[in-house]
Amino acid sequence: MSITPRFKIGTRFIRRKTKRQDVETIIDIYTTTNSKGEIVRIRYVAELDFMGQAVIDFDVYDSTIALSKIVK
Repeated sequence: MSITPRFKIGTRFIRRKTKRQDVETIIDIYTTTNSKGEIVRIRYVAELDFMGQAVIDFDVYDSTIALSKIVK
């Protein structure tokens, strides 16, 4: 049983748990595979701009993005 990523690179979203409404962008997708080559885990890498600096979160769950507001 192999799973596929739900969100594409370039998808922009706003997390709902924070007070600041920073727009984050998916810049990479990390996958973990088993010995059969099936994808068993997906993690997203997201980037946001904070005070002129790029802040990168390397471990964003699929559910975090699903519960966030997607920005066009």
